[in-house]
Amino acid sequence: HAMMSIPATKAIEIGSGFAGTRMRGSAHNDMFVLNDQGKMVTKTNYSGGVQGGISNGMPIVMRMAFKPPATIGKAQPTADFAGSDQVLEAKGRHDPCVVPRAIPIIE
Repeated sequence: HAMMSIPATKAIEIGSGFAGTRMRGSAHNDMFVLNDQGKMVTKTNYSGGVQGGISNGMPIVMRMAFKPPATIGKAQPTADFAGSDQVLEAKGRHDPCVVPRAIPIIE
């Protein structure tokens, strides 16, 4: 919920994310195994460290995607509420990309 409240957020993937939706359940299952150090881990971490909404002890892997800013320094054709042709022209300073500001918010 918190990540979707960041302006310009369009997609969030946890673990295998959207690629996991194209896998069979038998291939995507994240079975627990003992690693070489005797620690219980998941074999693939396809779940991205989260199973059933709870951390399973593996690294939490999340990817986010952001849309480009709509307010740009280029005149764009649009319409007003009456349907008349208008031109949208941004004035002032606007960020060309939201990602540099989003990274510390996500962290």
